[in-house]
Amino acid sequence: MPKLATIDIGTNTALLLIAEVAAETTQLRTIHNQIEVVRLGQGVDKDRRIAAAAVGRLILAIEKFKSAIQQHGVEHIYAVATSAMRDAQNRDEVIQTVQAQTGIQIELLNGDEEADMTFLGATLGWSDLPEKFLVLDIGGGSTEIALGDQNGLIDGISLNIGAVRLVERCFSTIPPKPDELDAAKDIITTAFSEQLSRFIQGRESVFAVAGTPATLAKVIQKLPEFIPERIHGFELTYEHVHSLLETFSKSTTEQVLEMGVDQGREDLIIVGTMILHQFMRIFGIPSVRVSIQGLRYGVAARKAAEVIAK
Repeated sequence: MPKLATIDIGTNTALLLIAEVAAETTQLRTIHNQIEVVRLGQGVDKDRRIAAAAVGRLILAIEKFKSAIQQHGVEHIYAVATSAMRDAQNRDEVIQTVQAQTGIQIELLNGDEEADMTFLGATLGWSDLPEKFLVLDIGGGSTEIALGDQNGLIDGISLNIGAVRLVERCFSTIPPKPDELDAAKDIITTAFSEQLSRFIQGRESVFAVAGTPATLAKVIQKLPEFIPERIHGFELTYEHVHSLLETFSKSTTEQVLEMGVDQGREDLIIVGTMILHQFMRIFGIPSVRVSIQGLRYGVAARKAAEVIAK
């Protein structure tokens, strides 16, 4: 079976998926997942430029990915970038630099494409999909809401509320001051309230993807490490999210790490949790299902047919 690799270059992390593609069905079988914290979007909200240090971290991450790709004998590689790269005025220069130094060509996705492929990836392989449902993807630079059914995406939007963006915009310290928490909360609440009528029809069933919900599932279950089969499909209740938001809002980064939050997320988990909390509160959602899949799986699913055709 042919193998493909997809790389999701986000605002905080870069993620690698290596999968086999079944020739008869184009279904994917996961071989390898890898994550690297690159903080590509550091300072982008303010300066509208990706810093040289961040480009260096991205190149280092891609070189690590290339080692895994070579070890697994992957023939087809697809890399996509999202919010931080979209916002950066020097994005073309960054993309050219990465390609020159790694040989990896990056495709820049717009917000609609990101919502579409995240929706596809998040629900890939689920057999009990309801009539209509939502997918929420909480990223470092943006948050996507997608409404769909078993036939695919119906509607989607990318909102400029992400964990890295709001931490840099609103917080001066961790834990943040009460007025800084309120400022972030107001921005999030306004963004979601404006989308309530557009997406409320899918609120009965919600899939939450990306690092924040997966981290919350890990912390709640007190898992010593990331265990995919324990996290994928875990039901996060509003009570879980509310309790953890209260705790994170009063905790230092050292205390957050001691709770089981991974290095590289300790300063972001407060805002990520707040985004999920306000989404659930405004839409009246009692619980969400965690999906550890997402954009990279959606890209892989879209490219699988091309791989088979080759």
